[in-house]
Amino acid sequence: MTMLWRQVLAALTDDTLEDAEREQILAHGAAQLAIRRTPDGRQPTPQQVLDTAFHEFALLLTVDQARAALLEVGQGCG
Repeated sequence: MTMLWRQVLAALTDDTLEDAEREQILAHGAAQLAIRRTPDGRQPTPQQVLDTAFHEFALLLTVDQARAALLEVGQGCG
């Protein structure tokens, strides 16, 4: 997980990244935060990922991006 947060920090500061790559990294970070903030036994919703991305990273994601990030990050958590 440390690697993800290094990537998130880099995505926030690296101007050379393509927008799509930056959004994907930040979406994964938002999904991870949403997972960690959701009470045990419950799954976060794509809306929670959207809210987290907006409030933490000032990033507007689509529902599809949020859903994909949850699926990708969630597989690595279990």
